[in-house]
Amino acid sequence: MRITVCLSQQKPEPWVAGLQAALPGAQVSAWQPGDPPADWAVVWAPPQAFIDEQTDLRALFNTGAGVDALLQLRLPPGLRVVRLDDAGMSVQMAEYVCHAVIRHFREFDGYEADTREGRWSYRKPRSRADWPVGVMGLGVLGTRVAQALRVFDFPVHGWSRSPREVPGVVCHAGEAALDGFLTSCRVLVNLLPLTPQTENILNRQTLGRLLPGGYLINVARGAHLVDDDLLALLDSGHLAGATLDVFRTEPLPANHPFWSHPRLTVTPHTSARTLRDESIAQIAGKIAALQRGEPVAGVVDPVRGY
Repeated sequence: MRITVCLSQQKPEPWVAGLQAALPGAQVSAWQPGDPPADWAVVWAPPQAFIDEQTDLRALFNTGAGVDALLQLRLPPGLRVVRLDDAGMSVQMAEYVCHAVIRHFREFDGYEADTREGRWSYRKPRSRADWPVGVMGLGVLGTRVAQALRVFDFPVHGWSRSPREVPGVVCHAGEAALDGFLTSCRVLVNLLPLTPQTENILNRQTLGRLLPGGYLINVARGAHLVDDDLLALLDSGHLAGATLDVFRTEPLPANHPFWSHPRLTVTPHTSARTLRDESIAQIAGKIAALQRGEPVAGVVDPVRGY
């Protein structure tokens, strides 16, 4: 069994060593052009040349939850793409989103600004009943986020393309339910996969349906958001602010207005990072299962895009 590792913007050596230790009977190496065919590939944003050369692959294992970059390549028909189910990312995402929601709800930005200027200030406590939070996308990450928000007694709504059930969460499904979902929420958290159907879904029309003084948290993909529409809604006062962790161009260009807008919090795509050891253990387990002819979780439907 031969495994090849092809990771853009990452050093492959720790992955090679970890996979070799987890699967001692395998031959594991970092991909170089001209390498012999492999059975399995562990990848992040590989070049098209890798796909064209590795014609005997039984599956591609993506080292992140999002597979949109892979699905933009010309993949051979029938090649399985397998994403990470969790591997330590869901708890990170829950931490990040809960921090962003609570920071805005409790007006900590305002207190911080006051203390910098030596002011001892007071703000009237807000009622959680007036701050329903909506989570777009109820996959592994979205479900964990919705459940975490319920711990803090926020009313939580969830929206997904197909019906889901999450205890304590009001679930909406399908295009027909999107408007009702949006108008029920003051805070919107985006955790949708990026597909042709969801690109630009965070626009003037959808964000304008949030309750007045709405707040956006985008932790999925930058291409979900129409940047100018967000800025217009912030400047009009319909949206009170946003926390953004993902952007159309990364790193975010130095002259982008998001950097300096007073109602925006910007972080460098750090909401949920891949944890290498956990990911290697999961990928190795899935390779072993597929070798035995067993099904595995996380196989991507190329039609749906996730």
